[in-house]
Amino acid sequence: MSIALMTSAAVISLRGLPMMAKEEMTMFFYIGFATVLFLIPAALVSAELGSAFSNLGGGVYTWVEQAFGPRAGFIAIWLQWIQNVVWYPTVMSFAAAGVAYLVARPELANDQYYIGVFCIIFYWVSTWMTFKGTDVIAKVTSSSFLVGTVLPGIVVIILALLWVDQGNPVAFEHLTTQDAGLFQLEGGKVHSRFWPEFNSFGNIAFLAGIILLFAGVEVHAVHANEMGNPKTEFPLAMLIAALIIFVLFTLGSLAIAAVMPAEEIDLQSGLMAASQIMLNKMGIGDWNRLFCLLLALGALGGVMSWISGPSKGLLWTAKLGHLPPALAKTNKNGIPKNILLVQGGLVTLLSCIYFVFKNVSVAFFLISAMTVALYLLMYMLMYAAAIRLRFTKPDLERPYKVPGGEGGMVIIGGLGFLGVLFAFIVSFFPPSNLPIGSPSTYVGIVVAGTVIFPGIAFVLDMMKKPSWKQAGADSE
Repeated sequence: MSIALMTSAAVISLRGLPMMAKEEMTMFFYIGFATVLFLIPAALVSAELGSAFSNLGGGVYTWVEQAFGPRAGFIAIWLQWIQNVVWYPTVMSFAAAGVAYLVARPELANDQYYIGVFCIIFYWVSTWMTFKGTDVIAKVTSSSFLVGTVLPGIVVIILALLWVDQGNPVAFEHLTTQDAGLFQLEGGKVHSRFWPEFNSFGNIAFLAGIILLFAGVEVHAVHANEMGNPKTEFPLAMLIAALIIFVLFTLGSLAIAAVMPAEEIDLQSGLMAASQIMLNKMGIGDWNRLFCLLLALGALGGVMSWISGPSKGLLWTAKLGHLPPALAKTNKNGIPKNILLVQGGLVTLLSCIYFVFKNVSVAFFLISAMTVALYLLMYMLMYAAAIRLRFTKPDLERPYKVPGGEGGMVIIGGLGFLGVLFAFIVSFFPPSNLPIGSPSTYVGIVVAGTVIFPGIAFVLDMMKKPSWKQAGADSE
């Protein structure tokens, strides 16, 4: 049960609820796709890899390196790290929206300059706190998940139930002509769609962003071999985790969709706006400030937990000689200081995207699309490695194995690979339900990020020198 809860905690984030709510009833398709074709295959495959190489450490670097060699392993861990760097401005914009509502200035949640500046300041404060060491990180992250994610999530679901119970109008039952693609006509009556229109990739572009919300399961799947009977206990734990994630994401998204029409939901502030509407109706609108404070604290904890994790994975490769020795240095608390400084510079640059797009939701989703494209490349490498290792290292001890033998791995790993590949392709298409402005600019930025960031890893690998390995091992 503990792994089920740990996995749920690693995946669940309230920042994605507005994106799913914006899809109204078609959210069931997106959440189902992400659960069946992404979450479950990723959990099962990463559990096998994690249990097989638990004695080596290194996570996804080791898994891919064992299958395809050191260069591929470095590319995989680099992708895991760089997607996280690109992801930061999205979660921080969610915190910015929370603070805007906290200070009773909700209009700031759609101010591109406020969001951009907030992200930069918020990130560097989080980095400064991370330099203090893992004790500070653990205290902030453990409490912030419960107080800033679980509690607000439960509250917004309860508020929505009260909203419906009091006879207030349910927004997704009153579709408008602006909800194109979310309804269908049957017998002259308007009905909500449960299956999205597939006449263009733009209609399902949110699939990529929603897939991202389910990512991260591989972080705790590596603990499968710690179970008494991993073969039966781990699949059950993943089934429980998938059920928890599915229920909370679905109920939380429905809560927003019940209060606000799809066209009024902003990706970065839809949750705060929905809670404000519900609390105002109950005559306790001022309580929304407390609600938004909790959301901001939850975002802070989320940023801090991810600042330290992937950067330590990259530190592992630096000590193996894949990066210049300067990036292998740590401070007295064991924190990779120079990696975090480089990370901060990149986050600052990416946060400036908010200055380019007047519509904050567009910038939010563009950064999300770039993030998911990078992350899905890593997942493709992971699936390919798992399938290859079943045939190249059949005798490798695997405390947990994907059921069904080689055929089971090919089916489950292949299904996950195809699901990821489809979402990867979709991520390059501008969503039809956002005012993109210039589609060519949108696509150009996503393509540039997807090419340039992995390209840096290839350049570093080509520049690698034998002296880096010894220098990295000696750097402390």
